[in-house]
Amino acid sequence: MNADEFFRKGKQMVTDYVNDHLDKSDGKQITPDNVYIVWSSKTLQNSKALLSTTLLDGMYYELTFNGDKDEFYLDAYKKFDNKAIKNWEEK
Repeated sequence: MNADEFFRKGKQMVTDYVNDHLDKSDGKQITPDNVYIVWSSKTLQNSKALLSTTLLDGMYYELTFNGDKDEFYLDAYKKFDNKAIKNWEEK
């Protein structure tokens, strides 16, 4: 699978996952245009990407394609914190 196909399928999988898990009473839905690739890597027949959306929910998604088994795996994570640590010294 080439990178463009992996990214297209990944964005659609994240879109489907997010839309299935959004609060239906909010009436919100996203499209693949609301999903972006943060990082990606390909090794041999396997691919991995970190994706996020334009929603302000702190979620990010890890998508893995196992080329040997022709399987995708999607993990959803919540970002709890992002802070800078300057001049850290080990105790």
